[in-house]
Amino acid sequence: MSDNEHLVHALRAAAVRWDDEISAFGARHALGGTDVRALVTLLDLERAGESATPGILGSHLGLSSAACTALVDRLAAARLVARTPDPTDRRRVRLAVTDRARTLGEGFFGAFLGPIRAAAAALSPAEAEVVARFLASTNPP
Repeated sequence: MSDNEHLVHALRAAAVRWDDEISAFGARHALGGTDVRALVTLLDLERAGESATPGILGSHLGLSSAACTALVDRLAAARLVARTPDPTDRRRVRLAVTDRARTLGEGFFGAFLGPIRAAAAALSPAEAEVVARFLASTNPP
């Protein structure tokens, strides 16, 4: 065991807390784990200015076409996602998160990520680089 084994335990504890928080959020809003992961993915794509389609979402989540269709159906029924025609290809459907989804996401992630953002902001650039390198090495592409 290395002298830095405490980092492994700290990362595991953070991952467990993250999972518990997301599970509680999902339970409060009748969303399964895949539903929450889908919303996070769609919000991330929106924030990056990238379009989202069922195919792109399924690829990000590792879902079959049928499973992704069922997922999008659930999210649309919950008024969290809207299907819109692609303006450049009317045969293709784009997915857009609704204002309701943004409000739920901001309410949860704003409060949950606030202390994490504050801790990150307190790091020097050199410290942030070490943390970023460590976290990237724990989550290879």
